[in-house]
Amino acid sequence: MRSVEGIILDIHRSALHDGPGIRTTVFLKGCPLHCPWCHNPESVSAARELAFYADRCVRCGDCVDACPNQVHKIENDHHYLDRTLCKLSGACVEACRFEALLMAGKKMSAKEVMEVVLRDRAYYDVSGGGLTLSGGEPMYQFDFSLAVLKMAKTEGIHTCLDTCAYAPEDQFREILPYTDLFLYDIKATDSDLHRQITGVPNELILQNLDWLYMNEAAIELRCPLVPGNNDQPQHLEKLREMKIKYPNIRALTIMPWHNSAGSKYERYGYANPFPDLPLADEKLISYWNAVINGLGMSCTH
Repeated sequence: MRSVEGIILDIHRSALHDGPGIRTTVFLKGCPLHCPWCHNPESVSAARELAFYADRCVRCGDCVDACPNQVHKIENDHHYLDRTLCKLSGACVEACRFEALLMAGKKMSAKEVMEVVLRDRAYYDVSGGGLTLSGGEPMYQFDFSLAVLKMAKTEGIHTCLDTCAYAPEDQFREILPYTDLFLYDIKATDSDLHRQITGVPNELILQNLDWLYMNEAAIELRCPLVPGNNDQPQHLEKLREMKIKYPNIRALTIMPWHNSAGSKYERYGYANPFPDLPLADEKLISYWNAVINGLGMSCTH
């Protein structure tokens, strides 16, 4: 029987922030949400995309000669790309000796992914780590994600699913037996704000959270804090209420926005939605954590 295939953005071995222990994180392409602060903007589209690393380019012109669609041009010691002409042939990537051009999005079978994951079994055993599926959104490629998780459980490997949870409940019913921990994103607690920011409402996300919790799933809630987007007092209060409503969740973690993805926008030819957005104030972060954990601190922000 042929192993189901998926579109993989990247595989990070020895990951330390995607669940417990030392992990292998598999990033899938494709997501139903369009969060403007996404730190993997190249993962939103399920299609392959061409990345250009300007700092690696030596302007040799090999890509100009190789590309059948005249996407590349070298003038005045500068490399220009016309992405409107690109048909993703990959010829320029193959011609580039300096890895200045790379294709994001590789088709792999579930079996091929597991072959990579199994290389680090010894580290999982020692550290309590395992496999994490991330993205993008793993549920966006549900059949593939389910196949990988099933294989991991057969091998006795701990599994995490990093999810925005915008997917049908029946899919969570099917995937729950093979998922040891859900890293569950809460972008905004108000549905109108959620739709305004991400493009979709949040009712389905909250319904899935209820169902998973009632069915004793292990859950960590991860809540981005993005200045000017979801830093309203009402959102903080709803998160505090959520912490009370779900007393057995493993954690509710505030994830302050960072601008480390800035270079990716240029690399893929995207417009950066937040080129000058300041980081969240440390006092505000401390206040949010204190309120959510019931410490009763007053805000001096």
